[in-house]
Amino acid sequence: MSESYTRFRDISVSERILNTVFLLTVGLGYLVALSNLYYTHQGRDGIAGLSIADVTINYHGSNDQTRLGSAINGIMEPNLKYKNDKDVILKWIQDGADEPDYNQKIAPILNRDCIKCHTRAINPSLPDLTDYAGLSEVAHSGGASYPRLIRVSHIHLFGIAFILFFIGKIFLLCDINVLVKRVAVVIPFAAMLLDVLSWFITKSIPSFAYVVVTSGALMGMSMGLQILLSIYQMWFYAKDKR
Repeated sequence: MSESYTRFRDISVSERILNTVFLLTVGLGYLVALSNLYYTHQGRDGIAGLSIADVTINYHGSNDQTRLGSAINGIMEPNLKYKNDKDVILKWIQDGADEPDYNQKIAPILNRDCIKCHTRAINPSLPDLTDYAGLSEVAHSGGASYPRLIRVSHIHLFGIAFILFFIGKIFLLCDINVLVKRVAVVIPFAAMLLDVLSWFITKSIPSFAYVVVTSGALMGMSMGLQILLSIYQMWFYAKDKR
């Protein structure tokens, strides 16, 4: 007696609609996340656009400028109300980024222009600029701190794992080779784990920034293919029952 498995042709129209709107919403959310990733990290090397150098500076740091300095020269500059505030912050960094000058010169600028986004309560993936302790992590040389990487990675792993699980559960209803499906559902999880691991390695070995980009791209492409193939087979693929 041969085993029988549920396929898209076996589920109701209501289930297809539910699966489709979920997949489309997740797909749109991922595109928005990519946009956020771009605008968060681009320009750290002083050049417009996202590059390997930007990724390296984010995780490993730069001998030429701190994360705060690269952000002020790049993505954060338009958020400053007054242009001369940029020079004030950069001079503070060059002078050693000490706490007394922070309280007198820097805190008022950040409280006015930056903390609406850079607080742990609002966006835990961004540096916390609400106090000197948080700011000092990005005002001195070096990339992302290990506590920040741990904080972001645990959110990343928990959140994306659930999304990949539900996408994979829907994808398993596709009528394709079973070995292909088994490999396909593992790839995005493996890519996600490699991506997160490479953050920590890039902290010490800057060349691993290429692995960050490659593994992130692999996860996105594999997830996108699962979404597109699932939607196609739900609505446009017809195969007679055997």
